[in-house]
Amino acid sequence: MLVDFEVVERARAGDPAAFNEVVTTYRRRIFGTVSRLIGRPEDVEDVAQEVFLRLYFSLDQLRSAEVFEPWLYRLTVNAALDYLRKRRKRKLESRVSDLSDQQVMLADAAAGSRVQVDDQQRSRIRELVDSLLSAVSEEDRLLLTLKEVEGLSLKDLEKIYHVNENALKVRLFRARQRVLKAYATSKDSAGEMGRNEREQER
Repeated sequence: MLVDFEVVERARAGDPAAFNEVVTTYRRRIFGTVSRLIGRPEDVEDVAQEVFLRLYFSLDQLRSAEVFEPWLYRLTVNAALDYLRKRRKRKLESRVSDLSDQQVMLADAAAGSRVQVDDQQRSRIRELVDSLLSAVSEEDRLLLTLKEVEGLSLKDLEKIYHVNENALKVRLFRARQRVLKAYATSKDSAGEMGRNEREQER
């Protein structure tokens, strides 16, 4: 917990100073989560403000301060999903460039295990993640972002998706398999392009 349980309890009871402290403390995390989920930097602030509004009007429904963080994650994810549904309803075209912020974050996470990664290698990782994310569904992207980038546990995901742990494991397995399939397809395509280029050079 980034804030004490006592602060959350005071916010639940209607203390404006405590509520402001909660918002200030979690503001950066909420902005980061929204950014990675919706992939549109220009709309992040609007969605984050929606999260703060929902927090204000529903905080008294929180069962206890101990479950505040997963509950806040659920509010944040639901606001992001509502935004994505409205965007689809308006029939706005999804562009690969819209995913750039999230893709960069995933690329950085993939490269994070190596302390010293040169710029060229980091660029290759970003390009790979770009192509993979463009090949999987929005649902897969959201789930993998929450699990692999945000680092949520299965217990946290249960509260967000309202399904049991076994169902989540199946969803994660299938999402990862689809990413691996996209990766294999991209490698095959790259190999074919390379062969064609070499044949043209002869």
